[in-house]
Amino acid sequence: MTTTTTPLLELREIACHRDGQVILDGVKLAIHQGDIVVLRGKSGSGKSTLLKCIAHLIVYDGDILYRSSSPKSIGIPSFRTRVLYVPQRPSILPGTPHAFLKTLTSLEAHKAHHRTLKKAHDVSVDPFERAQDISRKWDIDPELWEREWSNLSGGEAQRLALSIAVGLNTAEIILLDGLLYPFHLQPLLTNSPEPTSALDAASSAAVEQFLLSEIRSPDAMLKAIVWITHSDEQAGRIGSRFFQVAGGGCYEEPSPAV
Repeated sequence: MTTTTTPLLELREIACHRDGQVILDGVKLAIHQGDIVVLRGKSGSGKSTLLKCIAHLIVYDGDILYRSSSPKSIGIPSFRTRVLYVPQRPSILPGTPHAFLKTLTSLEAHKAHHRTLKKAHDVSVDPFERAQDISRKWDIDPELWEREWSNLSGGEAQRLALSIAVGLNTAEIILLDGLLYPFHLQPLLTNSPEPTSALDAASSAAVEQFLLSEIRSPDAMLKAIVWITHSDEQAGRIGSRFFQVAGGGCYEEPSPAV
């Protein structure tokens, strides 16, 4: 549900080309506080590419504005703490989840943000403690924080990566490039090239409900999510707005029938 008139994030005429092929062309999108934007589309339609453009991870044409300012005017590292991309395959990351979180919190953009929070609210929450607390709610054994990403299951890696994203407590918008639906739905999604998340129904529901509660809480840092899913059932549960990515464009559509 849209709760403000001024977008948190605005995309203006976004275009992206790869090897001479048009992936995205003229994409316009405004994301508001309270939005959970669901992106759907066929494999190769440009969903992940669109998220990477928003995250300033690949070259694109057009303009992206966060709270009416460009990423460059804010500073790209600072922008990426506010608009945070969660990869589709966290298992390709080096080291362990704990080490990865330590690396992120050592970056000056994150330090500056937490100094601002501490000054404004006279409180300082350790990101690792917060991320661990979130992951426990998602049935993650604490010892998995010290396991190599490559030795984690798909579901474990996804939940840990997402708990890091939320635990950092810097992002107003999370770009969720992956699947968090129960593994028993995977055989039904024959057009999906992404690996199964390996989440059982209870774990998937716990993640969804936590994120929904964060979005609805007036005290939470998280204000909006852009979420790729191939599951109409999940889209209907978590989405507030729905877009189809096809033919280089991004088109709003009605809620999926489930």
